[in-house]
Amino acid sequence: MADFLTLIHPAIAIAVVFPLIGIVINFAWQTRQRRLQADRNQKIPPNVGKEHVQIGKKLTGAVVGISILGLAHPTFDAAIKNRAFSQQPGETVFLILMFAATIASLVFLYKSQPRWWRAIFTLLTSLGILVIGFQDLILQRQQAWIYRRDAEWYYSHFYYGIAVTLLMIVSLAIIPEIYRDRSHRWRTIHVVLNCLALLLFIGQGMTGTRDLLEIPLSWQKSYVEQLYIQNCQTQPCDVVAKPIGNK
Repeated sequence: MADFLTLIHPAIAIAVVFPLIGIVINFAWQTRQRRLQADRNQKIPPNVGKEHVQIGKKLTGAVVGISILGLAHPTFDAAIKNRAFSQQPGETVFLILMFAATIASLVFLYKSQPRWWRAIFTLLTSLGILVIGFQDLILQRQQAWIYRRDAEWYYSHFYYGIAVTLLMIVSLAIIPEIYRDRSHRWRTIHVVLNCLALLLFIGQGMTGTRDLLEIPLSWQKSYVEQLYIQNCQTQPCDVVAKPIGNK
């Protein structure tokens, strides 16, 4: 059961998120081609821009949702194993409230129209993702429940995921500004943010595959950890690959 739950996050990413990325990129390219009118005989439908926005909003919701799912699994799995619900009820309630507040903030961000409300809910949603991701630092816990690869942040599935989630949240928030700005400054920002997000999505595919190969199955974990302990007796632990419990 534990191994099955570990696969839910990458399975949804492959089945839902990455196909949506391809659709959004296709609509984005068609929208730009129609706007530039590179070919006056082109047969690009006039509603392609509207469809690009609609699918883009769904992509943002899928990315934030799968990010929350990816953070929730190791968090509550570790909470159950460490009996945090009975021994640390305050921290457990805090984390549950943070998950609920983050989801609620995203819902309100979708519904908000005034600029300041969109800015507030963008900040709250982003802050919720960061607090959950770095919960051990905020709660001053000695052991992190979410595997982050802090020493390799530049090639970390966690850091790439947090960064691309924040970029998608900001991209969602600035959509109304794109249509109001005659100078196309916000449109340029939107393009830059999403090009960066695309690179991070590619990195997510690579780092996610690597982490799946490194995470031992539940029946293998005790043997891998024992092997790690034995290797530490013959050479420094910082040069031995430490087993991964959760991403």
